[in-house]
Amino acid sequence: MTTVDPPTRKSQASRRASSQALILDAAVDALIELGYSSTTTVAIQERAGVTRGRLLHHFPSRDAVLVAAAHHLAGERIAEMESWFERTDDPDPGGSERIDTAIHQLWNTFRQPYFWAAMELWSAARTDMALRDEVATAERRLGRAIQSVIATMFGPVHSSHPQFDTVRDLLFSSMRGVALTYTFMERDPETDPHLELWTSIAHHFLLEDHNEL
Repeated sequence: MTTVDPPTRKSQASRRASSQALILDAAVDALIELGYSSTTTVAIQERAGVTRGRLLHHFPSRDAVLVAAAHHLAGERIAEMESWFERTDDPDPGGSERIDTAIHQLWNTFRQPYFWAAMELWSAARTDMALRDEVATAERRLGRAIQSVIATMFGPVHSSHPQFDTVRDLLFSSMRGVALTYTFMERDPETDPHLELWTSIAHHFLLEDHNEL
């Protein structure tokens, strides 16, 4: 007679990670749908299907879970993008096509849920000192990861250009500012006129011969 082994129980670490993921996903959903002021711990725990005790076991405060949620989602997206570019075969890593692809993918990140979740937190942090400290600490960590993945997106040839850091920072800041206008001006982001400008700027600086600069 064949016997069937009982299902293996999840390890404590696995259960903890699963519980945290539920809370973080629920927090982002609430933050985007309700806004910062209406995203209470009660709203988060109801969406996550966890008790208040379970939520506070993982995160000591509402701000802690909201900041962690926005940056958790951003971290996942960064990992996906990095993996995609690493797997993609590029026949001309120092050409214009690599730049064009990177710019379109970078612009796409400003249409993701974590961007709007982060903007909710940034806005609230202007007048909330405790939240400001939480956001500032998390943004410093995230900033380093973002710089790394943008370098991966543009590839080793372009990211080693002497002007790359300047171009990267200009593109990132400009895209973030333009993305915010979509809160009150609906249009197709795929045809945003700034795309041509961003591409032109990147071509101008990054396709120059290194030795000429």
